Amino acid sequence: MEPLFALLVGALFTVAIYLFMSKHIIRVLMGAAILSNGVNLLIFTAGRITREVPPIIGADSDVLQASAANPLPQALVLTAIVIAFSFFAFLLVLGYRAFQKLDTDNSDEMRVAEPVNESAPPLGY
Repeated sequence: MEPLFALLVGALFTVAIYLFMSKHIIRVLMGAAILSNGVNLLIFTAGRITREVPPIIGADSDVLQASAANPLPQALVLTAIVIAFSFFAFLLVLGYRAFQKLDTDNSDEMRVAEPVNESAPPLGY
């Protein structure tokens, strides 16, 4: 099961990086959401995915069983889901506000701070 999740994580990372290279802001935002899901799945997969033994320490034991799922990645993923959702909501509002102000979602057309009639700065030295 874990190799399947590893392939899925790779696919999510690939799609996210492809979307990050787009000129449209909405695609960049979707890339951020997909990347956060990929990272969450990566952390969750690293914590051993098992269904048989829950991560609960019994009354007669002091340590977790070796075959049990690791509870730390599960807690980290729960926290990361909340943080990623709030970050995505902030980016979505920021992108919508930029679209309202500039009437475009193309990042090449959002160059308001750059002078219009001057030549572009050198791209390399």
